Amino acid sequence: MEKFIEALGVNVIFDPTTPLSASEPPVPAVDTRTVELKKGYVHVEGALALTCDITFEQDVAIPLRDGTILYGDIFRPSNQKNVPIILAYTPYCKRGGWWNLNFNATKFGVPQSTLSGLQSFEAPDPAIWCDAGYAVAVVDAAGTSNSGGDEVFMGTASGRNVYDVIEWLGERDWSNGKVGMAGNSQLGMIQWATAALQPPHLAAIAPWEGLNDSYRDVVMRGGILDTKFHDRDIAAFIFGRNNREALTKMAQRYPLYNAYWEDKRPDLKAITVPAYVVASFTSAIHPRGTLEAFRGMASEHKWLRVHNNQEWLDLADAGSTADLRKFFDRYLKNIDNDWDETPKVRLSILDPGGEDQVNRPETSWPLERQEWRKLYLDAQSFGLSDAPLTPSSVAEYAGDDLTQCVRFSKVFEEETEITGYLNLHLWVEAADADDMDLFAALYKESAVGKRLHHITLIGPQARGFVKSLEQDGKLPGTLSYTGPLGRLRVSQRAIDPERSTPSEPLITHKSEERLIPGECVPIELSLWPTSMVVHAGERLVVEIAGHPVGPHAHGTLPGAILDLPTRNHGRHRIRTGERYDSHLLFPVIPSQQAKK
Repeated sequence: MEKFIEALGVNVIFDPTTPLSASEPPVPAVDTRTVELKKGYVHVEGALALTCDITFEQDVAIPLRDGTILYGDIFRPSNQKNVPIILAYTPYCKRGGWWNLNFNATKFGVPQSTLSGLQSFEAPDPAIWCDAGYAVAVVDAAGTSNSGGDEVFMGTASGRNVYDVIEWLGERDWSNGKVGMAGNSQLGMIQWATAALQPPHLAAIAPWEGLNDSYRDVVMRGGILDTKFHDRDIAAFIFGRNNREALTKMAQRYPLYNAYWEDKRPDLKAITVPAYVVASFTSAIHPRGTLEAFRGMASEHKWLRVHNNQEWLDLADAGSTADLRKFFDRYLKNIDNDWDETPKVRLSILDPGGEDQVNRPETSWPLERQEWRKLYLDAQSFGLSDAPLTPSSVAEYAGDDLTQCVRFSKVFEEETEITGYLNLHLWVEAADADDMDLFAALYKESAVGKRLHHITLIGPQARGFVKSLEQDGKLPGTLSYTGPLGRLRVSQRAIDPERSTPSEPLITHKSEERLIPGECVPIELSLWPTSMVVHAGERLVVEIAGHPVGPHAHGTLPGAILDLPTRNHGRHRIRTGERYDSHLLFPVIPSQQAKK
């Protein structure tokens, strides 16, 4: 089925949603009622007992402007008026179902006793927030679970649906008229699109790890089609009664950036509400877009915190919740607390194989005190050099061989912090084809050549599980992190000169310029932002291949599938030296001693 979207000028493909009957356990049937949950109530054995009486309005019907009915669960402290509302808008089922059973944070190291069991996947815990004087509304997205309509994936149409939900919630007679949004991943992503539409009752947002560009961050990263994560890990387990937008089929129909993809990237300059943004460098899909959204939004009052754990764990952490409460108290309750004194930016400086720095206060992102450094690739020695090289040389590998790559490395003589945006400027050629897909990774090795990992899970048992998955000295990505990645289809190498910098080239992806076999061209292959320390004696490595490199991601996340449908055929060459100034550009943060 296709729908013509006049505002975009394109037909959008819709497929039947995975039926409700396929969910195991089942999505609960609609059962609209109000239940009083008393203080001391325990929802799941061993879980956190309620510390206040909660009125639970189950399967509340919420109308949209077109008459579509969505269903939501509302938890609010009993017998209280003028209560602010925290909204989680979810495609994953607000209660019961597959996601809530299989991806509860307690399965990943969060103690059961710290959560009530009333929380939905990637959403805040109603028991904790009701005790703090908030209502929590968890609403099934249009076209998912029992909600009506068709599922639309992000973009203006999805933001408009949430706009209507916010306005309906803000007019409840027990509400103080202020609605905030919270949640992780898709529950964070939708906040950008919603806030850009400026619903009057929306007073604050708290997107936790939310990418903002579906083209550049997931299905067409670097211009290379990558469908399996969205199709196999996400869409296959979103259950509903009607149809869903076929995002990856649209990527196959429109592999170049157009109005359809532009609509999936919210107008960040239109976001003016206070925002508490949470990111990490270790996620396989969210870092670039989350940090871009923080920088691009027009909010006068905005804060960024970059953590060092897996995102579900950070969301469930008691310290994170207490921090978020201070933010919401300030902007949803108008409490004159000390939140405004919170540093605008707090970073985690990763040290794979060592000890991280967490919550380091900063005044900006990226850091104003960064100093730019170049390391030149040397295809003769496969080293990285501080100075331009002579003579020229060439490194070659089979672009369509999943076992081949080239590595360039340098042993550092002093401790160095790399924090910010990185870019590989490369001179490349395809000897036997008219296009080439390139993949790159940056990571460090110990003095004895062992790849160094940061493990994102917490607790001895969970960390032990991750270590047990080691293969050929590598742990799986997402469960671990070694450094930033990047990829590029070379025919789409054109950049927007007005919106690009040497460290952050913006690839337009609007057209193709095929190669002449044997023609050498310069390209900009950006690596995602990072923050990591390289110690004296450790080796920094740049790895390049015609397939995903670095630790292979867990499951089907981008970076997990080696045999992507690339355009690679035959030999790839990287030229270095003399006029071929292939180099890594990266930001170094001076140490405190150096500053003194």
